[in-house]
Amino acid sequence: MRVAGENVAIGDRSSQDVPNEAPVPRRPGARRVVAWALEADASRGRAVPEPPCPMRTPFQRDRDRIVHATAFRRLTYKTQVFLHHEGDHFRTRLTHSLEVAQIARSMARQLELDEDLAEALSLAHDVGHPPFGHAGERALDLAMRAWGGFDHNAHSLRMVTSLERRYARFDGLNLTFETLEGLAKHNGPLTGPHAAPNAAERNRELLDLIGALGLTQALELDRFAAAEAQVAAIADDIAYTNHDIDDALRAGLISIADLEGAPMAGAFVTAARAVLEGTAIARGPIDRDRRLFYEVNRRMITAMVDDVVKETRVRVAALAPQNADDIRNAGMAVVAFPEASRVELDGLRKFLFYRVYRAPRVMRVMHKAEEVVAALFDRYLNSPADLPGGRGEAVLGLEPAGRARRIADFIAGMTDRFALAEYARLFDDTIDLH
Repeated sequence: MRVAGENVAIGDRSSQDVPNEAPVPRRPGARRVVAWALEADASRGRAVPEPPCPMRTPFQRDRDRIVHATAFRRLTYKTQVFLHHEGDHFRTRLTHSLEVAQIARSMARQLELDEDLAEALSLAHDVGHPPFGHAGERALDLAMRAWGGFDHNAHSLRMVTSLERRYARFDGLNLTFETLEGLAKHNGPLTGPHAAPNAAERNRELLDLIGALGLTQALELDRFAAAEAQVAAIADDIAYTNHDIDDALRAGLISIADLEGAPMAGAFVTAARAVLEGTAIARGPIDRDRRLFYEVNRRMITAMVDDVVKETRVRVAALAPQNADDIRNAGMAVVAFPEASRVELDGLRKFLFYRVYRAPRVMRVMHKAEEVVAALFDRYLNSPADLPGGRGEAVLGLEPAGRARRIADFIAGMTDRFALAEYARLFDDTIDLH
């Protein structure tokens, strides 16, 4: 039997000699879902067919494979906004992914969707992020400009389809087609009339990868993702908006007073302050401000989730979908914020952009981080023998494009601290990321 690890496009499902997972009798872990959800036991299966698991649905199996993946564990030491050495309480890519999964499960449960698929997509959506967050991504994209660029969404798909090597019969995690579809369409359709402006140009690496995997037809790139994937994507927005505010307050980049004047958040600060002033539990001004923000934070997340669930129900009622394909063909996102909330959220994001993400302190650190990634790429490209663990021999015979991609893959897998250690080893220099 030909498998994905033998240079066969994973969309090629010929020569199957193993029964696939669907259809099978409903397993104990399966949950009842609405008609327009993705039914786990009606999954289209996997590129490399596997016998069904007697204890888990296909989507539960996907989630477990993601959690056990090496790339997922490495998220522990990958930057969200603030580097891990700046404080023990700042979010990392791992804690961010866990918060996204928690919110996604809550929304999926309210909407009677498949919670396990929403969770799997939430946990996997950032496994392709390089070290140092978006700074590392910018540096790798610039270094790879001549060879197709670098995009963390494309790399997440590459990670789960080929770079994870844990199984005897295939490369990657051999996830279901539904999970692969959700990862590919994290930001919506990639082609066609409903794709974002310049989507083909901005997603060139992702589109090329999908083509090389033989998945272009299977993933139907001109349609929206199923509802579970839409839930995971909007849970990502809710999670990072709220926890970035928390981290920014902790870092001293903004204050409660700043937040009180910010779009969306201001009303929640006022309400939370009234609650806190009615109690005597706070022990001093620092404790009071922390409790105040936690009250704001939980109220904002609850309100955002409630807004999305209510708006989704309104859109579903108007659409009257009979199955998951009706969601895919709706011509718009069905899981969404109401317009008024979306406008407020956009205003809050602009506030965060200028006050947090582009704050001089943050930008100073990120510029240094970009220098680290760029220097590592140039060194490995020009001197493959410097790649650790015998990797240099593996890239010597490759064409320039293949060599560059292999090096980018290696750097993208690094944690922040491993990248800094490699920089120190190669350049005899300890860069100060402060």
